[in-house]
Amino acid sequence: MRSSFLTFLLALFMSAISVQSFAATSTTSLSGNSGGSNFIASQRRSQHPAMGPVKRASSGAASLNMAGVAKFGVFSPAVYGSKIVLGEKKLKSVRGKAISLHSQAIGDFCGWVGATHLRVSIIKLAKENGNYLGFLV
Repeated sequence: MRSSFLTFLLALFMSAISVQSFAATSTTSLSGNSGGSNFIASQRRSQHPAMGPVKRASSGAASLNMAGVAKFGVFSPAVYGSKIVLGEKKLKSVRGKAISLHSQAIGDFCGWVGATHLRVSIIKLAKENGNYLGFLV
């Protein structure tokens, strides 16, 4: 039992330090032919003069849809490790349950404080924070 747990921790650590394997590949390399990591290159915004700034929806279901555009954050390696260990279907189930419990806790807190009118905006803020921290990859 202890040996398998240590093996899991080692695999998780190795996947966390190999950030290059989790970074999105870029068609243009900013690091040149030096063989450097493409993580920094993939995190920089590309400069497209023909395209204007992206406008986000201000309200409604469209602003909650982040499928496929989640950011690589601090917890992304742990999420990728969990995806490898648990499988994508089980990870989605666990993530959905965690999001549901967190939304319920936010609702209960807003009811306790008497700020039920802020519930939706706080849940949206929690989702944006989760995206920023890398929970939604």
